Amino acid sequence: MQHTTLGWIGLGNMGSPMAKNLIKAGYPVAVYNRSIAKTEDFKGTATICESISALVQGSEVIFTMLTNDEAVKQVYAEILKENLEGKLFIDCSTISQECSLTIAQQIKAKNAGFIDAPVAGSTQPATEGTLIMMVGGDEKDIIKAQPYFDKLGKLTKHLGENGKGIAAKLSINYFLSLIYQGLAETVLLSEKLGIQRKDMLEIINESASGSGATKVKTPLLMQESYPPAFALDLMLKDILLAQKAGANFPLSEAIINTYQAAHDKGLGGDDVIGIIKSLK
Repeated sequence: MQHTTLGWIGLGNMGSPMAKNLIKAGYPVAVYNRSIAKTEDFKGTATICESISALVQGSEVIFTMLTNDEAVKQVYAEILKENLEGKLFIDCSTISQECSLTIAQQIKAKNAGFIDAPVAGSTQPATEGTLIMMVGGDEKDIIKAQPYFDKLGKLTKHLGENGKGIAAKLSINYFLSLIYQGLAETVLLSEKLGIQRKDMLEIINESASGSGATKVKTPLLMQESYPPAFALDLMLKDILLAQKAGANFPLSEAIINTYQAAHDKGLGGDDVIGIIKSLK
């Protein structure tokens, strides 16, 4: 069976395991990353491209997963120089709706398809292929992309036209930022009142207040070590994007202040639950 050649641009903490899952599924994959060192893990299993042009020319379906608006604009500026007719672009980046919609329009003007498909989940679900794909785009493009989404996640939600995947991603990350701040504050309060951290975390996780989000951060809180499954600076970026998109609620200013203060203290590279060090 002849598989479509896939391209993957952006091999960060999430992009790398996602691309590997497509390779494991038997798809021929070409990869490109601005920092060539991040392609080392793909030697012998994928085609490593030295330029965006080479990847786009040799791929029919191209995934991008980049850090922010600026990075996405830079990469797509190079992509748009190529002949794109008939190709499909799937952007898994968490960026502003404005940026995503502009790129969608530019790609479609060159007779290619574009889907915004940010994901819910961190490095472990990315590795396990159990992400939630939040998708905005044309139905025909979603149908074409579905076999790949099935290898990357446990659920695909087609939410409407371009931009709707981004809208859902900003909303869920806003919610997660509230959960993590609440979790950190609760742990600190309980400790002030003489409750051991492990006992409080067990109570949280075994009660109605527990969730996947609290359980996945419990080992980090117990070890008081915060290697980034999802970096604090990325959450700050997403909260600010949510605010720009309309999140002006009573708790919005509080969480922005918390994550900004943690960033200012040099904690931006820690996992998001590392805000507990700043709050402490």
